[in-house]
Amino acid sequence: QVQLVESGGGLVQPGGSLRLSCAASINRFSIYNMGWYRQAPGKQRELVATITSGSNTNYADSVKGRFSISRDNAKNTVYLQMNSLKLDDTAVYYCNAQWLRYNYWGQGTQVTVSS
Repeated sequence: QVQLVESGGGLVQPGGSLRLSCAASINRFSIYNMGWYRQAPGKQRELVATITSGSNTNYADSVKGRFSISRDNAKNTVYLQMNSLKLDDTAVYYCNAQWLRYNYWGQGTQVTVSS
């Protein structure tokens, strides 16, 4: 059974940093494209960043230059380093794993940016 478990969320002041982790219990993790998405209250879930099996990355315009996605295939883990956090970054952050028709989601971790 595939499980994606996010961690690292919390409360941070504007301008602060957080590092999210997503530990995946999944066979052949390295072939999956991994991503982070977020959903703020009253809004649709949106893409934050993705990293392919070949480690090519893509970012939403709103986080470019502030967030960085990476993966460690030896640990079956994907990370999201978030710097210079803004109030608008407040959301539940979800980890996603995708390969062909297979698409899995974690339960999410809350990130709250507040002064």
